Amino acid sequence: MKTKNISFKNSKGILLSAKLELPADQHPDAYAIFAHCFTCNKNLTAVRNISKALTQNGFGVLLFDFTGLGQSEGDFSETNFTSNIQDLEDVSEYMTQELQAPKLIVGHSLGGAAAIFAGKNISSIQAIATIGAPSSPQHIQHLFKNDIEKIEANGKAIVTIGGRSFPISKQLIDDISKTNMHEVVKTLRKPLLLLHSPQDTVVGIHNASEIYAQAMHPKSFVSLDGADHLLSNKEDSLYAGQIIAHWGSRYIDKSTEKKLKTSEQVVARIGNNGFTTDIIAAGHSLTADEPENVGGNNFGPSPYNLLLSSLGACTAMTLRMYADRKQWDLEEVIVHLSHNKDYAQDCKECDQPKSKIDLIEKRIELIGNLDETQKKRLLEIADKCPVHKTLHQPVSVTTTLIS
Repeated sequence: MKTKNISFKNSKGILLSAKLELPADQHPDAYAIFAHCFTCNKNLTAVRNISKALTQNGFGVLLFDFTGLGQSEGDFSETNFTSNIQDLEDVSEYMTQELQAPKLIVGHSLGGAAAIFAGKNISSIQAIATIGAPSSPQHIQHLFKNDIEKIEANGKAIVTIGGRSFPISKQLIDDISKTNMHEVVKTLRKPLLLLHSPQDTVVGIHNASEIYAQAMHPKSFVSLDGADHLLSNKEDSLYAGQIIAHWGSRYIDKSTEKKLKTSEQVVARIGNNGFTTDIIAAGHSLTADEPENVGGNNFGPSPYNLLLSSLGACTAMTLRMYADRKQWDLEEVIVHLSHNKDYAQDCKECDQPKSKIDLIEKRIELIGNLDETQKKRLLEIADKCPVHKTLHQPVSVTTTLIS
């Protein structure tokens, strides 16, 4: 994942702080906007994890701080739900002018409610996903319910939310009281995904039920069972991001530009973002990489691990085919493989002949009702798979330059 820090002015001339996160090859199939929760910011761990999952699935994601929050300029006490929606529309306009019009909008908590409103207004948005969203913006009043009388009387008050102090003004309360979430959801007419935890104690799951009941199809609901409102557990936020990415692929027209193509069996491409390499093998997309401790992004297996994968798959397939032909009761084959040389160290001297012998260890589990004679024969067959034979034969590799 490649991150770029950017800033731009909204329609009121206020400078907003943002991050643009891109897939490893820096060529997104589509762009998404992320709207964070009330009083949160773009650096919340859950936000970063969801963005990471989206970028791993080909999305470019713009994360930003609403006016007066995080690193964005402006006075938070002068903002409200309407200004949040306007910020989202301004972000979309910036992306349309400088990058590409966003096609997905994702919102967390109150940001989810704002995403629904903005998603309806932004013509390029093709799908909307919310996480722990309230069915009415007025829900946030419970965060400062003990201070409402003071706010009403004085026009503003400093309240504590999540251990931090924020200035809340009467105009925020007036603004959210005028919003009609029901009417917007009912007339949305765009694919909507609701993710919500049954254990959410901040925004109860009945909110998701209400939104779902009001929305028209296509609409989807995913239970984030066991998660808290902020998705504090890393596995929960990564799961949410993966769900959104896969769900969105059904509804979003992804760019067909810069796709990796070849007339050969396999093509591999690497850019300038470490060792991350895109591979298309017989029409199937793969990613190769190196571990982070040797300068990679760890987005995929290393070249040697891909080699071991080929040998393991070929071995398993060969044993399956042989046992089926013999009608033996072989239920499952598990092939464990290891290679004794570190690729990163080996590649430092790629142009030098190596005297060290490569050692590949292949250990096989055979599960089924097999006698010792059958097991012994299958062990012999394991070394007769085509990839195994190729590794033991002289191989000629020719390299030419495409002009």
